[in-house]
Amino acid sequence: MQDILAQIPQLQHTQSGNFFLMAGPCVVEGEDIVFETAQRIKTITDALQIPLIFKASYRKANRSRIDSFTGIGDENALQIIARVGKQLGIPTVTDIHESHEAALAAAYVDVLQIPAFLCRQTDLLIAAAKTGKTVNIKKGQFLSGEAMQHAVQKVRDAGNKQVMLTERGTTFGYQDLVVDYRAIPAMQQFNVPVIMDCTHSLQQPNQSSGVTGGQPALIGTIAKAAIAVGADGLFIETHPNPAKAKSDGANMLHLDNLEALLKGLIKIRKAIV
Repeated sequence: MQDILAQIPQLQHTQSGNFFLMAGPCVVEGEDIVFETAQRIKTITDALQIPLIFKASYRKANRSRIDSFTGIGDENALQIIARVGKQLGIPTVTDIHESHEAALAAAYVDVLQIPAFLCRQTDLLIAAAKTGKTVNIKKGQFLSGEAMQHAVQKVRDAGNKQVMLTERGTTFGYQDLVVDYRAIPAMQQFNVPVIMDCTHSLQQPNQSSGVTGGQPALIGTIAKAAIAVGADGLFIETHPNPAKAKSDGANMLHLDNLEALLKGLIKIRKAIV
């Protein structure tokens, strides 16, 4: 498959002039639901001429409680993601948490994602860079957009020029996040595509129940503002039934609502270009 980062500038300047989309369920829960979700997203984005990168975590390492769902097994989940990419003809992305995971995940996906709370982990960034895959680094909840230049430079200094950055909100108090949209143009100054994570930025972490909360009703608000500011892409976790999702159900978009949201965002995009 042609390098995904090389595709992005070309695809953004199609006749539609659309942003690109990273979307999928939070985690691989099983093959059937992953393929159902991926196929429905692809059908929608193909019709709307929106370039798609399918997202699913093969394992969730950052859980509030030890009894939270983490995955169905690394190899099994990665093989499912790889089959989605091959059978549907779409690039894929998954996140990694430790340096030794980089080579493993790189054998199955096109983009390696660095979680926000690990964006300063030098060994992890270098390991991801050395796979030769595109590296999407989420901005730490504790950092400004300007500070992400150092994460980008670590990947570039390791010999990999294929870098993207994702804004996902900034810690505000103990149990909430806010989005500072100045971070989008700030990070675009590093000559990388900048993505807005419209679902994780609405998390309400550290709840007393041990289950992260969220505000999914505001996903459209976050997405609309990001497109208006000029984000290159959007990251949206979506699920056919978020209430029964095994991870991050409180802040995922119901899959039934994706098409209408994207249609509205296309209108905003056309108005600003």
